[in-house]
Amino acid sequence: MQLWSHNGPINDIGVSMAQRAPRSAAARYRRGDLMRTHIERNSTTRIIAGLMAVGIAMSAVPAMAQDAPAEPAALDDSRDTLAEIVVTATKREQRLQDVPVSIAAIAGEDLTERQITDLRSLQGYVPNMAILNSGVNPVVYIRGFGSGPNNVAFDQEVSVYLDGIYGGRGAQFSAPFFDLERVEVLRGPQGALFGRNTAAGAISLISARPTKTLRGSLSGAYNFDRKGYEFTGFVSGPLSDTLSARVSGKFVRQQGWLKNLATGRSDPELDQELLRGTLRWEPSVGTDITLKAEYGRHRLMGGITHSGSLTEKTDFTDTRYVANPYGPAPIPEQSGIKSTNVALTANFALGDHTLTSITGWSHFTTVRLSAYDEFSPDRTIPAGGANRRYANGFPEAFDQYSQEVRLSSPTGGTLEYVVGAYFDTADYHLHQDSYYQNLGAANTITGAQSTDFQQTSWSYSIFGQGTLRLADTIRAIAGVRYSNTTKHGDFTSRTDSGAVFNAIGPAVSGRLNEDYIDPSATLQFDASKDIMFYATYGRGSKSGGFVSNTYNVTPAGFQFKPERSTNYEAGMKTTLAGGRAIFNLSVFKTKFTDLQQSSYDPDRRTFFTRNAAIASSTGFEAEAQWLVTTGLQLNGSLAYLDAKFDDYPGAPCLSLETLAQCNSADPVSIAAHNLKGTPLQFAPKWSGNIGFRFERDVSDSLNFLVSANTLFRSSYFIADGYNPIWGKQEGWAKIDGRIQLGGTNDKWNVALVGRNLTNKKTAAASLRFPASITGVARAIYGMDEYRSLAIEGTIKF
Repeated sequence: MQLWSHNGPINDIGVSMAQRAPRSAAARYRRGDLMRTHIERNSTTRIIAGLMAVGIAMSAVPAMAQDAPAEPAALDDSRDTLAEIVVTATKREQRLQDVPVSIAAIAGEDLTERQITDLRSLQGYVPNMAILNSGVNPVVYIRGFGSGPNNVAFDQEVSVYLDGIYGGRGAQFSAPFFDLERVEVLRGPQGALFGRNTAAGAISLISARPTKTLRGSLSGAYNFDRKGYEFTGFVSGPLSDTLSARVSGKFVRQQGWLKNLATGRSDPELDQELLRGTLRWEPSVGTDITLKAEYGRHRLMGGITHSGSLTEKTDFTDTRYVANPYGPAPIPEQSGIKSTNVALTANFALGDHTLTSITGWSHFTTVRLSAYDEFSPDRTIPAGGANRRYANGFPEAFDQYSQEVRLSSPTGGTLEYVVGAYFDTADYHLHQDSYYQNLGAANTITGAQSTDFQQTSWSYSIFGQGTLRLADTIRAIAGVRYSNTTKHGDFTSRTDSGAVFNAIGPAVSGRLNEDYIDPSATLQFDASKDIMFYATYGRGSKSGGFVSNTYNVTPAGFQFKPERSTNYEAGMKTTLAGGRAIFNLSVFKTKFTDLQQSSYDPDRRTFFTRNAAIASSTGFEAEAQWLVTTGLQLNGSLAYLDAKFDDYPGAPCLSLETLAQCNSADPVSIAAHNLKGTPLQFAPKWSGNIGFRFERDVSDSLNFLVSANTLFRSSYFIADGYNPIWGKQEGWAKIDGRIQLGGTNDKWNVALVGRNLTNKKTAAASLRFPASITGVARAIYGMDEYRSLAIEGTIKF
């Protein structure tokens, strides 16, 4: 079984598209004695957070009260209009407002200023997106769809691309963001241009390029709540007339936000290093070759779980455990990953066309260990009985090689097109260990069990997309991709010592070969130079696979089918008030067939992985930015989502159902069980944010900046049992903010940064543990981060 670990802080989110020089914001943490200090939720921190919130509110009042001048001055594009963000969502560079796709794009300087440092902190700005941190494997949900954490070997429904390199496994790009040019989030199936495993969407991370002039930046921060430090920086410049380089890094040491009463630590302690080097060679006009190599090491000591009642809502506290939660061997809770990513990108001018080659290698190894002891929801050890302990680990190893080649036509003509081919091969190994002591009704089951899963895969595809100008204001866009995927998987399980706790199945093997055709079609209409409408149809696919971490898997249940998605969408993108405002709206209907689902049955101590029949989501996404006056910007987003199963026969039992209503061990009973109409997990009806950013020069040499965002979500289910008490997170709102002083030359700044200023305690996911494991039946929650307050400084050259 699996719980959740945290890969970094939940950070200030939101984005300003007002053009400005890059500003860096980060938090570095060091080890030492501070790593053993309890996170003190003391009055000083609360006072600072309160004063910060008051200061943010007060600073907005005079800015919003300014009268507009009687004779408006001519707009200065660098200060008085919203900046234009250029994206590559269609494999070409285009203005964000010209792309007929529901896309959220955030520039690198905004990522830095707002401290959007990982996928988890990104979700608050992107409507209808959710992230579940499952160990070092973040799971991305878009419009209600994502590959859950229970089957570790699942491919993703939302794939992540780093500099064009495909990452279908969450751990491939689980490292925090740093030194990025921008992030693009594409909602809805992206099968035609991006390929398989983008059935719900795709995320593209584009790292910063080397510069042709010498530039650099160094940021450091101390976090009052986490008792730790962070440093991040880069140096970039030319090595010759045709060769330039960039080196960047990030180093973090910090404590966690949950006091572990058994160990004295504040969990989870974070130890992190990331390095990236980039070389760019431009030997001639139209030719450039870029080599990027990135190494990351990420380690978390301790977990983020919280025990709770099954019969009443849990009041989350700042503490966890009262007894040593480690298993029979002294193995601490931990998760970690070492990763390497290399990308070689080359562009060659062939007349008016451009030939692009992207070669990639991605490698990672991970370790995860979760441990549970016998204690009741009120964090006291039950009287009598044996000391029950349970721990499990999931080490992984992965290697992937990929190659893409594409040809792009010139732009501006009657017909524009992109055609290409893609290939990748990957090897994946997952080992699972379970340790248990004094389990079962008689407290007699002690021993160890393990599983091994190995998978080799090959995939190739050919694709193309064309844009035909039917008139000056009307364009028809059509695309298609053919893909073939082959996988081979082997699985074994065994009892290594002691008594059997989980039923052991036979060794199994499987092979699958699948073909997909994913088309797309879009009609785009420019009502004016500032207003664009579009309607689109698209399909996406996610490959089938194998059950990877279930002890009693059988040959019949080892393999599951691919899933397919179909999306209908219409939208508009508008630029208003002479470039001072934008408003974008999209409405959609997405349907999945054979949706892959994996759930955990705690009583039988096993996972069920199967294909649900049909699921769908309907909703809208609206986003707005408004540059009210020079220096003052308002931003907001709002999304509505209705995501549910349309038909799910043979579904696992819900937590409130009786044995007569649904017996997961009875083939007749379970076959008749249907979750039709049940909402999908991690899919709140409403989500969004609202915020502002105000910046002003207060003297010839001093600049003042203040920003704040309120992030909100309505209630949503966080457990596959759909229990209304322990399986549901109630709606919440969290406030993040920043107050900053810096030089008008943008060479330095000092800022006070707060995240979750009101210290709202929310759960990311939950599950139920039966008495056979922990002595007392209880709920286990994986917690989101609590309040965080830091001071940071940046110097630039």
